[in-house]
Amino acid sequence: MKKVTILVLLFIIKICYAQEAKSIQYHVNKIKIDGKLDESIWNKIKPFSGFYNYYPNDEGKAINKTVVKMFHDRNYLYIGAIYYDTTSENKISSLKRDGQGNIVVFSDAFGIVLDPFNTKNNGYFLAVNAGNSQFDALVNFNGTRYRYNESWDAIWKSETSTVGNKKIYEIAIPFKAFSYDVNRPTWGIQFFVRDFKKNIWMTLTDMSRDYIHYDLRFTENIKIEQLPEKNESRFNVTPSITYNYHQDVKANTKKSTFKHSLDAQYSITSSLRLGATINPDFSQIDVDKQITNLTRFNVSFPERRNFFLEDSDLFTNLGSDGVNPFYSRRIGSKSDIQFGLKLSGNITENSRIGFLDVQTEKDDNAKSQNYSATVFQQKIFQQFTATGYLINRQETTSFKWLSNYNRVAGLNLNYRSKNKKWTGVMNYGKSFTSTISDKTSYYSLNTSYNKREVTASFSINNVDKNYITDVGFVPRLTNYDALNDAVVREGYMNVNGKLSLTKFFKDSNIFDSYRYLRLNNSNYWDESGKLSESYTFFNNALWFKDLSSIYINIYHNYINLKYDFDPLRNGNSITPDVYNFMATQLGYKSVNNTSFYYDTAVRYGTYYNGHRLSSFNSFGYRLLPYANLSLEYQMNTIDLKKLGEKTFHLAQITGEIFFSNKLSWTNYVQYNTQKNNFNVNSRLQWEYKPLSYLYLVVTDNYNKTIYRTNWGVAFKMNYRFDF
Repeated sequence: MKKVTILVLLFIIKICYAQEAKSIQYHVNKIKIDGKLDESIWNKIKPFSGFYNYYPNDEGKAINKTVVKMFHDRNYLYIGAIYYDTTSENKISSLKRDGQGNIVVFSDAFGIVLDPFNTKNNGYFLAVNAGNSQFDALVNFNGTRYRYNESWDAIWKSETSTVGNKKIYEIAIPFKAFSYDVNRPTWGIQFFVRDFKKNIWMTLTDMSRDYIHYDLRFTENIKIEQLPEKNESRFNVTPSITYNYHQDVKANTKKSTFKHSLDAQYSITSSLRLGATINPDFSQIDVDKQITNLTRFNVSFPERRNFFLEDSDLFTNLGSDGVNPFYSRRIGSKSDIQFGLKLSGNITENSRIGFLDVQTEKDDNAKSQNYSATVFQQKIFQQFTATGYLINRQETTSFKWLSNYNRVAGLNLNYRSKNKKWTGVMNYGKSFTSTISDKTSYYSLNTSYNKREVTASFSINNVDKNYITDVGFVPRLTNYDALNDAVVREGYMNVNGKLSLTKFFKDSNIFDSYRYLRLNNSNYWDESGKLSESYTFFNNALWFKDLSSIYINIYHNYINLKYDFDPLRNGNSITPDVYNFMATQLGYKSVNNTSFYYDTAVRYGTYYNGHRLSSFNSFGYRLLPYANLSLEYQMNTIDLKKLGEKTFHLAQITGEIFFSNKLSWTNYVQYNTQKNNFNVNSRLQWEYKPLSYLYLVVTDNYNKTIYRTNWGVAFKMNYRFDF
């Protein structure tokens, strides 16, 4: 009996200790963020340890030890992490802020994932590599998977150091950077360590490698004691000034402009924020990566403008694959933005709202428009979340609303199972246009299953032809008729299924895993119920222990072409008919944690009534940690017999030079014969104060014969004030 009593007491003590360890204490100590962790307070903090292997091996405890300690002083959340490496060497790929690829994936790094509301819907992802390059992003769940948006920025402090084989990361994040509810002190928190030298990942909680490392469902519940009720700073303002010079060589015109802009943000509560932008300028953002488009439909590009990014998951996850009711890049694409307002965040622990309103100017080519989006999201049960939305585009004049409008309303229901294997989303939407009232609906159903060896998904989308989304992106609704130079709208139903089966080699010294089946099938029916297109994709892939891989893809397309299609852009169109064509692709991806790395693939097969030969190549060299150089080259040769033959070339060179964590020089060179464009973009960026930047950007455009068509230079400077 005495032994039983002792065991029970020991068990209770263990539980109490575990509960105590899962908290972040409040201390008034002031520390210096220097990457040393030599203040006495760090010796008083109970550690988080016992990390697990995550990738590529996701079984058992981590090979190397990691210890993380946290506390706060009601202004900052302090994090001290020590990774016990087996060598004093560090491998990093960038000194430039942001870019998960170079800072996290291709560097030795430490990261933290935070879910302040602990709802598993949205959160924050921050990381720092061994060279003290910072990465911060928003995390959101789009109904089927988690995504991050790295264009969000916050001001936080970090320093790193190496003492022997110990890699030390010291971080201070202000509470004002987060949206949270003071009445919900238990946050979801995850830590991870990336050892790029060994090409391994480790996480605080045990999670399978088939889940992404910022999956909020795997965060640990950690209570923050004495969470501050308000942020010390609730208001920030960022004025900027931009000078632009542009010369159109072909038209022989020159133009110089000065532009003043203002961005502001006010924290109404710790979880609800109001943002505003006046006369914004976006000349400093990265250029879009060009593509060769051999399909019959338009493609979308990511949003890069900061005003549209915070809490962007509220506005961008309203539809399904191929159907996006709100595509913010539509706003300001035809004329400049005058001003914008945005209110977003949590109003209760289970309720989020988002309101956005943007006014554009009138110019010679476009009328002034007002764009707005209102979103309300409610967590109904532990596994279900509902979202309702209303999007509006309306012509205006002198602050008066005109009758030319387009509105889209809808409702979504998301599901996530307790065992984390199943997700699902149902959508219904309807558009309202000033001149159209018939066939204006859209609905979809999507479900997916995720297990270590098996992943599968199934979806249905039905889109009426008059489901018009002026602020959205639904490319398959518009069919271009090359013969008549006209656009024809047609509704469709899409049924899509995916299945992936993978074998993992636990005891092999050569192989890591073998995906012996990946099968995708997508079918489209027109409004009459006739099959218009079917696409089937088969893949086999083998990964080696160093994570290099070889693969084979097989493609099959069935297309019942209704309208002339001119992929060669030479005036000779493929005529309407039924086409079946197939292609095979072989590829190899090298190991990625070396200075030189590359991918290469070749594809050959039929293409409509002809043949297509394609080559895809990517090469990179890291001059660590001072520079990165990458080259991508694609070649597509299409032979359509009597209709003609053409080769499209797409070459992209990216060169980055890092003078420090604050000063970098980035150069892009893109050559695209399909678009008859040779583009050079050079950007010097200096962060002279946290989130205060100076940019110098030069853009030069030529045609494919290297004749200059236009060029320009932009100088922009902003300064952030916190009140």
